[in-house]
Amino acid sequence: MTTPRVAIVTGAARGIGAATALRLARDGHAVAVLDLVEDGCLPVVQAVERAGGRALAVGADVSEEDAVASAFARIEAELGAPTILVNNAGIIRDNLLFKMTAGDWDAVMGVHLRGAFLMSKAAQAYMTKEGFGRIVNMSSTSALGNRGQANYAAAKAGIQGFTKTLAIELGKFGVTVNSIAPGWIQTEMTAATAERMGVPFEELLEQWAGQIPVARVGQPEDIAAAVSFFVSEDAGFVSGQILYVAGGPLG
Repeated sequence: MTTPRVAIVTGAARGIGAATALRLARDGHAVAVLDLVEDGCLPVVQAVERAGGRALAVGADVSEEDAVASAFARIEAELGAPTILVNNAGIIRDNLLFKMTAGDWDAVMGVHLRGAFLMSKAAQAYMTKEGFGRIVNMSSTSALGNRGQANYAAAKAGIQGFTKTLAIELGKFGVTVNSIAPGWIQTEMTAATAERMGVPFEELLEQWAGQIPVARVGQPEDIAAAVSFFVSEDAGFVSGQILYVAGGPLG
């Protein structure tokens, strides 16, 4: 039986984040649906509430320290002390190295790495006090290297080192920290990749599926299912792991 807890999912207005918020709510947790614009989170919150769950829309820039502090204060006041955190917020600013600007680099690092750092630092205070915590950081198969994504690949590789270090530091407090590295997942973000490449999205999905052993692209719910396991009480002896959810052997 799952103990109901308070979960925070960042980047939860759409895609993998939205699917994860819905899955954790279905698992019995109250969910803070956090994204840059609060109104964008309302459809996910409403879907949770229609299904009988508890959710809260929170607008915050995860790369801003004051915004993170305010978000946690509000979540604690309205839902309770958060002991599950899914660091999913992310952006892309793809370009080949010689075209990539310092702003493109800093923006991606700020959301992915600084954001995960600030959110995890704030969350661990509640988790260590409670003697229970689950942090799941979203990496990517791009951490293995991907043309046109020097910033994104570096950030996602950094997430993996960050995950392993937190697992070492926080384990004795009952907190596990793991990372999921999705492969090709059908989301608005990958649709933007298709647009950047000048390829129809459906055509690109077919190309990706042809390269994947299970012969299909992933769906946000595939990632949400992996998150559900990592945050469960049954996963208490699993920490510091990088799970490639990519339809085949990677990593």
